[in-house]
Amino acid sequence: MDDFEEQELRQDLFRLKQEHRDLDDAIAALHSNAAPDQLQLKRLKKKKLNLRDNIIDIEDNLFPDIIA
Repeated sequence: MDDFEEQELRQDLFRLKQEHRDLDDAIAALHSNAAPDQLQLKRLKKKKLNLRDNIIDIEDNLFPDIIA
């Protein structure tokens, strides 16, 4: 992987982590409602899980496990 690819991955990682935190806030806001929209909560949680999977994939590419 060259420096340009690594920089792009780091930018993607930063963006995905920010979006993941934003979803945390959105989910918390929905939970604070008296009668939260369960379908919306489910969709946000699913999107958050997909983001987490993408974050893990990028981190694996940037920081591969080195087995000694």
